[in-house]
Amino acid sequence: MIYTITLNPAIDRLVFLEEPLAKRKNNRAREIRYDIGGKGTHGSYAMSKLKVANLALGFAGEQNFAKFTQILAEKAISHQFLAVPDCATRESIILIDPDNLGSAMVTEPSLKVSVKEKQSLLTFLAEHLKPEDMVLVAGSQPEGFELADLKELLTVIQKAGSFLACDLSDEALQLAVELAVDFIKPNEFEIEALIDGQQTIEEKLADLAEKITCIVASRGSKGCLCYYGGNQYKVTAPKVSEINDTGAGDCFVGSFLATFYQTQDIEASLKMASACAASKVQHEDSSFFDVTEANQLIHSVEIQIEEENYAISNRKSSPS
Repeated sequence: MIYTITLNPAIDRLVFLEEPLAKRKNNRAREIRYDIGGKGTHGSYAMSKLKVANLALGFAGEQNFAKFTQILAEKAISHQFLAVPDCATRESIILIDPDNLGSAMVTEPSLKVSVKEKQSLLTFLAEHLKPEDMVLVAGSQPEGFELADLKELLTVIQKAGSFLACDLSDEALQLAVELAVDFIKPNEFEIEALIDGQQTIEEKLADLAEKITCIVASRGSKGCLCYYGGNQYKVTAPKVSEINDTGAGDCFVGSFLATFYQTQDIEASLKMASACAASKVQHEDSSFFDVTEANQLIHSVEIQIEEENYAISNRKSSPS
């Protein structure tokens, strides 16, 4: 089983404007849609689209719990979120330009979790996780969920022997690196923040690859670099007309992990993830991609392999 954990989810309110956003003007909307927000839930959506069984976990506010779970149901995402009393899941208002020139986002403050909710999540994981499972922990932390709580969460997953994937930022990413999790997906800016001295990005990634099973470093439209099994994979993404790149990285992670969980084939996983993300950016909302379109785009993904013989030893290379 694959589990995704979204500690701080959101409800995305997509506002499609009639005209470009302007100050001191009544900006009228031509359409409003709702989508799921949060890296882990986007990962679950991609996995579900690829028909790979998964369960979305995390915290959601009791005040708009029905609305949140309704969107999950519409997205066919299996879930078991913990309801947090006396608060609401945050909403993100995304203003989308009619000419696809970009978008503006305003996000509400997060919900606040208590010791009780945190312990409930840890207990669930300790009781259910198995070594053959995969867990994705992705996104930001809500109020009341400190770095020490995140460390405890990641440690519980590692003690279960499950394959631990993290799509985190800032101090949370640094913690994931310190704990030597099995998968990270930083972007160029996040890698630069980890660099000490005069290292290049590729030199830093090579160092990290000595203790982390699989690293995918995103480079936007240029594709990504992957370090796995002693090799470096340079992935060139398909050329497409971009409409909305929001959620493309989450789509990549979900598609990659779903394919890797099923096949343990790194090249197939990179190709599928790149193709799904390329499909995603051609659509308006935050998560949607077309599987048929992705299966066509997969033939345009290029991978260049360089053998580097990184010193990776005594680590599991994939979920069993």
